[in-house]
Amino acid sequence: MIDMRSLGAILIACLALTCHAAGDAAWVLQAQTDGPLQTTHPNARHYGAPWIWVGVKSQTLRLLDGWGLTQKEYTVSTAKNGVGETSGSYQTPRGWHTVCDKIGDGAAENTIIFRRQVTPWKYTPTLHAQYPNKDWILTRILWLCGQEAGRNQGGKVDSYDRAIYIHGAGDHVPWGQPSSLGCIRMKNRDVIELFDAAPNGIDVWIDENS
Repeated sequence: MIDMRSLGAILIACLALTCHAAGDAAWVLQAQTDGPLQTTHPNARHYGAPWIWVGVKSQTLRLLDGWGLTQKEYTVSTAKNGVGETSGSYQTPRGWHTVCDKIGDGAAENTIIFRRQVTPWKYTPTLHAQYPNKDWILTRILWLCGQEAGRNQGGKVDSYDRAIYIHGAGDHVPWGQPSSLGCIRMKNRDVIELFDAAPNGIDVWIDENS
């Protein structure tokens, strides 16, 4: 026998399949859980798969499950120069990406990653004071590949070739404000948690309007 909670989940799934034809991340559903009513945002690229939603306007990163429910939400820092896809712009690219490589598994917090190699050195505030303009890449890297040809994939707009990462950064970063050279900066503990939860191939939507 199907109880009312299970029946409700089935009805939500059916409604989601109908709405999924919209083809973007803008539509929402309301899902009844054990707690209060929650807004869901199912993955518009691969329905039913977990995904990452980066909000440039809000300077947040959300990890969502296969139902589109937010599991984790983090404060981040995107590019100081705003959004854009051109190589050399030092801007954060928009649109659909995937995590195509992960670097730093098992490295201690504040470990410096240089040219995608985990080093034996650690970031400290003193070290940053000596090199205040250094773009420190710390602890973990989730390397992004663009999935929209001509927008963030190929030629001079290729996010992978631009080395666009989600990565850890030092305590000097003004969290919640754009400050990076194009990447998505996260607090070190947060990027470790995301790294462990997000597999290679997970979809990433970078949304300038949210």
